[in-house]
Amino acid sequence: MSEVRLLGSWRSGYCHRITWALKLKGIKYEYCEEDLDNKSDDLLGYNPIFKRVPVLIHNGRPIIESVNIVEYIDEIWPHSPLFPIDPYDRAMARFWVKFVEDQSQVFYKYFRAIDEELEKQAKEAKQVLKTLEDQVLLEDMKFFGGEEIGYIDISLGWIAFGLNLMQEVVGIEILNSDTFPRLHAWSNKFNEHPVIKDNSPDQNMMLAYFKELRARFINAPTAISS
Repeated sequence: MSEVRLLGSWRSGYCHRITWALKLKGIKYEYCEEDLDNKSDDLLGYNPIFKRVPVLIHNGRPIIESVNIVEYIDEIWPHSPLFPIDPYDRAMARFWVKFVEDQSQVFYKYFRAIDEELEKQAKEAKQVLKTLEDQVLLEDMKFFGGEEIGYIDISLGWIAFGLNLMQEVVGIEILNSDTFPRLHAWSNKFNEHPVIKDNSPDQNMMLAYFKELRARFINAPTAISS
């Protein structure tokens, strides 16, 4: 039997991707919670380049970077596939995940911004969501992967799980049933999926963490303001 370990943090949306992928496939693994303020020798040894979570360790060999790890999981354990079978669909799934990864700073800036700059960053974040609503999540689709959760869903799961908490902390809503009805419906379906629901961090803990993080950002000398 292969040995699978995951070095992660409950606060990290990147780590949630790996947990969801492993659980959806029913892969047994050992989870090791990392103290990111006092990183373990394991983390520093297995990821000496970036020194960050997540790290998947399979038979003693580390795989790093969350999107890369999800692809690895799907290749090593091909049952219950996360990627589409068709090569074109696989390529497009990679494209859209990379698109959102490249645009993720928009949401980070939205979370950090204050005053008029917050309005500006909220509009930019909405443009990314609009692209997903108009170009990727078609009307007859339950998930980005079709009828079942797939690679895009897992990769964008932080939007479903974390964006509502970010909105509550920031005070400006960018995703609701009026602005982006299909994306909002997808978010609810994703969060209600039994595997996702049972393997996501406590929302109250995450909300408290987001509030602490937001306060730290807006009180910092580099707070993003107009």
